[in-house]
Amino acid sequence: MPSATNASAEPAKPVFTASCHDVRYLTALLRGISFSNRATVMAHEGGLRFSVEEARTMTGDSYVHSWIFDEYEYNDPDFTQSQSQTQSSQATVVPFEIRLNTLIECLNIFGTAGLSSGSKQQHKKPRNNIGDDDDDSDRDGPLDKFFQGNTKGTGMRMSYAGAGYPLTLILAESSSGPTATCEITTFDSDPEDRLEVEIDNEDIALKVILKSSWLRDALSELDPSCEKLTFFGNPPSQSNNTSRSTPSPLFRILAEGMFGSTEMDYPNDREVVETFICQEPARFSYRFSHISKTLKALQVSIKTSLRIDSKGALGMQFLMPSGQAKEDDGTLFVEFRCIPLDDRL
Repeated sequence: MPSATNASAEPAKPVFTASCHDVRYLTALLRGISFSNRATVMAHEGGLRFSVEEARTMTGDSYVHSWIFDEYEYNDPDFTQSQSQTQSSQATVVPFEIRLNTLIECLNIFGTAGLSSGSKQQHKKPRNNIGDDDDDSDRDGPLDKFFQGNTKGTGMRMSYAGAGYPLTLILAESSSGPTATCEITTFDSDPEDRLEVEIDNEDIALKVILKSSWLRDALSELDPSCEKLTFFGNPPSQSNNTSRSTPSPLFRILAEGMFGSTEMDYPNDREVVETFICQEPARFSYRFSHISKTLKALQVSIKTSLRIDSKGALGMQFLMPSGQAKEDDGTLFVEFRCIPLDDRL
C-alpha cells in the first residue's frame, strides 16, 4: 500500500539527494533489472541499491554507488547529535519501494538516456556535497552548474524526503532548455519480506569469468521456446586429456526445449575464458525463462562473472560501463541470483 501523505512539515534535510550531469549510466543499471516493475530501493551512505525479484526464485540487484553521481548526500534519519562516533559510523539503511518502469521513463523523458554497449564517455569527478549549495541560490536553475562544455546527456537531481514523500526528480538537457520535475509515488517496504538467495562463497563448485560478448552471442541466438538451461563444468585437466577420443569440454551451456536442444562449448583458451575454477565435474540446471531475464544487462555489459555453489545457487554479475576516465576509478555491476531446478524430479 502507498505510504500515507505526511501532514507535518517537510524535514529540513532529505534522506538523500543525488545529482549527475548524465543519467545514461544510471538508467543502464536500472534497465538491467527491469524484468519486474516493483523495486525496493535501499538508500545508505555508500549509495543506492535497487532490488527486484521474480516468483520467489530469482533476484536482481543494481548497485548505484555514490561516486556515480557528481554530488551525493545521505542523512541518516536515525542519527542524533547525542550518538557516539562509533554509533554514527554504523549508518542505517532506509528502504522504500517504487515502480521501476516509471522511474526509467522519467529518466528518459528527453529521450537521451540510452547507452550503447562499450560506451567510453568520461564521468565527471564528484563535486562537493549537495548540502553546501542551495537550489534557490542557483541563478539559472538547480542543474545549471552541471552543464559545462558540450554535454549532450540529461542532467538530473533526485531526492527523497522520507516515508510518505515521493521520489522527486528534476531533469534538464541544458541550462537554457526546459526543465521537467517528476514526483514518483513511494511505498512502504519491509526488508524481511525480500527473497535472499544465499551463495556459499566458501563452497563454489563452478566459477567462470569471460567477456560478455561470448555469452551474449550464445544466449541471444537461443529459441525463446527453450525451457531449461544447464551449465556444465569440467576441471581443466579433464578437458585437456588427449587420451580420450572426445575430451570433456571445459565449459558447456546446454539449452533444451520442446523442439530440440542446443550445445555451446567454450574452449580452454584465455582469450575466451578469462578465469575458470572447477575442482570436479559440475552440472546445474535452471529455467531458461529466468536466465533470459539477464539479457538486458548482458547486452551493455563488459564482462560476466558466473559462479555456482555446491547446492546450485547461481550468481551472475555483469560489469557495466561506468563512464570513468580510468577503469580503476570504480566498478558498476548488476547481479542476478537464481535457485536451481531439481533434475531429480
